[in-house]
Amino acid sequence: MQNQIHDNVTLGEGCVIHPPVILGFPPRGHEPGELPLVIGPGAVIRPFTTIYAGSTIGAGFQTGQGASIREDNVIGDDCSVGTNAILEYGNRIGNHTRIHSGCFLEQVTLGDHVFLGPCVVFTDDPHPACPRYRDCKGGAVVEDLVKIGANATILPGVRIGRNSLVGAGAVVASDVPPDAVVAGSPARVVKQIDQLTCWPGFFERPYVWEPYGPLPRSKG
Repeated sequence: MQNQIHDNVTLGEGCVIHPPVILGFPPRGHEPGELPLVIGPGAVIRPFTTIYAGSTIGAGFQTGQGASIREDNVIGDDCSVGTNAILEYGNRIGNHTRIHSGCFLEQVTLGDHVFLGPCVVFTDDPHPACPRYRDCKGGAVVEDLVKIGANATILPGVRIGRNSLVGAGAVVASDVPPDAVVAGSPARVVKQIDQLTCWPGFFERPYVWEPYGPLPRSKG
């Protein structure tokens, strides 16, 4: 099995491509090689991944097996996209962000140091399948340091505030304030980040281990 690397694909130094991989696949309405695909140095692209032309990806990128990344995606440095995750068009992803296996994103903005657990789904159409969905609410905005638990569903156009935590299986239908913990369907605030406890007692509380340090509760 061989890789299929189209024209106009730029790979940074030290990239490791495990076949079979497709890089620079032309999106609908475009010719092969018409749009560039840029992948920064040190990437590890695992088998059965397809990355379309028309995207830009930073240094230190990694995929699991079978990841699919469409056109018009901008991904920062040191990010990962897990096995069978799907990034449709129009996502903007910050640095040091992890998108776990089985996630689905379209027109989503993720900040820096965001963590998406397995099978998190972002929707971008409040009335599918509307012919004007591209002009409607669009995908969610997720600010820096947010963690979203497995199987959560994020509805169109919501904003999830900085340093918040979304519980597993939650359905987020409205904005989440910074530093909040939300859970349920629809998701509601159940506590603040600084009220979380480390069950085994290994740490004073969760997230003090992060290199940027614990954050105080937002004012206002």
